[in-house]
Amino acid sequence: MLTDINQMPSDARVWVYQCNRALTDAEVKAITDKTVEFTDNWTAHKQELLAGCAILYNRFLILMIDEKKAIASGCSIDSSVHFIQSLEKEFHVSFFDRMLFAYKDGDRVEALPKNEFEKAISDGKITDDTIVFNNLVQTKQEFDSKWEVPLKDSWHKSLMGG
Repeated sequence: MLTDINQMPSDARVWVYQCNRALTDAEVKAITDKTVEFTDNWTAHKQELLAGCAILYNRFLILMIDEKKAIASGCSIDSSVHFIQSLEKEFHVSFFDRMLFAYKDGDRVEALPKNEFEKAISDGKITDDTIVFNNLVQTKQEFDSKWEVPLKDSWHKSLMGG
């Protein structure tokens, strides 16, 4: 069953899939339609999951589940991964590149491979106050408070040796 991610409880489970490039508005619409259909029919052990989805900044595919209704099982999580992989094939994108770091540059979201991200920091293009995305958040509460954070408050900083 589908619900709005903004209506999800603070302990809802979250998965953030970052696209390797900005999606066009047409791709966002098509992927949203397919994801809505997927989440509306997502089950765990034949129990309907209370799920939500959104695409933010034309780059991040967000899935959430309220596990008070039904807990996501290994099989249901696998089905979501297979679904995301099918989107990758259809739209010629990658949602699983964990070494691509996204950050805000004005009102745009950009993403760089780790080595280029480190260079942008050393060149001063990315500063301690640059907003970065923590795609490792696990709950809606973390998503709301720790997904978009300044570099100085993120795990990215420690990865860079800072």
